[in-house]
Amino acid sequence: MTGAKILIGERVYLRPYTPADADLLLAGANEPESARLTGTQQTFTREQIDAYIQRNLQPGEDRAAFMFADVRDDRAVGEVVINEIDAANHAANIRIAIFTPADWGKGYGTDAMRLMVRYGFETLRLHRIELGVYEFNPRAARAYEKVGFQREGVLRDALFWEGVYYNMIIMSILVHEWRG
Repeated sequence: MTGAKILIGERVYLRPYTPADADLLLAGANEPESARLTGTQQTFTREQIDAYIQRNLQPGEDRAAFMFADVRDDRAVGEVVINEIDAANHAANIRIAIFTPADWGKGYGTDAMRLMVRYGFETLRLHRIELGVYEFNPRAARAYEKVGFQREGVLRDALFWEGVYYNMIIMSILVHEWRG
């Protein structure tokens, strides 16, 4: 295991980043299907990943980010990030990435989102957490709904990917809706 366990769930636990996570983060950031599902249209370098890890070693005023690992074997599976923290309005955005497609559909993401929403409401004292999910990713939308996120609206043609425009579904959860 690397790093202290911040919050422990049924399938995963949240932990701080470590420099040893760089290879996994680099591979995950450049995994083609993950990039499509998140709308990421750039390729990352090792230097960018190293700088990203350094930025995330300590929570900042505008973000809190953690790796999440399997509770059974301590294997890092992905990352979950609360960013764009708006302190005046007690609101923020959340995003998640599972690094390898072999780990998709196993409940890791839902459990990690539950833990990070808990962290956002209990530790960061947020009132609202929002996210965007592309229309071609219904599996993710269902996972977010399991956590308690509700669909609010659609940003039409928000992503241009390989010559086609796609809508982004906006979802949020408010502190009083959370079943933590």
